Amino acid sequence: MLINANTVVKSEKIILVPYENHHVPRYHQWMQSKELQQLTASEPLSLEEEYQMQQSWRQDEDKCTFIILDLAIYSPSGKDEDEISAMVGDVNLFFNDEDNKHSAEIEIMIAEPSARRKGFGKETLLCMMQYGVQTLKVQEFTAKIGFSNVASIQLFHKLGFKEVSRSEVFEEVTLKHSVAEQASTPQTGLPVFQIGPYRLKSS
Repeated sequence: MLINANTVVKSEKIILVPYENHHVPRYHQWMQSKELQQLTASEPLSLEEEYQMQQSWRQDEDKCTFIILDLAIYSPSGKDEDEISAMVGDVNLFFNDEDNKHSAEIEIMIAEPSARRKGFGKETLLCMMQYGVQTLKVQEFTAKIGFSNVASIQLFHKLGFKEVSRSEVFEEVTLKHSVAEQASTPQTGLPVFQIGPYRLKSS
């Protein structure tokens, strides 16, 4: 999505950066994992196809994608390698509901096993949701999660998502979260996040 092409979202543990060309090889390496293919319901792509996908997503106004960086590892010096070494996953918003342009499907992947169970997923989702509401005017979030991905289902429930349907065919549950309902309930523990410019300069 072009709107976030020059945007960084920074919080306590993570920093979200636009999905760029130099991220593709590491992302492609992740997606060779059978576990991640199953959890994300994805088919493996060639490296060339992955580069094409990155370019397509950059131009697609119905998709907003960020790469998740571990802020404790990330040491910015303007080199691509600084980001690549800190990559732990990605987070996306898909605006695929033609009847409701203010509804977005949210999806997250913590790809690095060593980065799991450290709170990155929760913090990333909360930051992405706040960004979606403030910048992209999202009013409703949905999430579609495979039956086997119990950890993700539990996480989304903790964030206030409610189950609305189950598909035995696709073996997934659909969860929804209304921004209006959230606004009517006092919120505590939301991460403090900053939105700034993305000015990486490759060496």
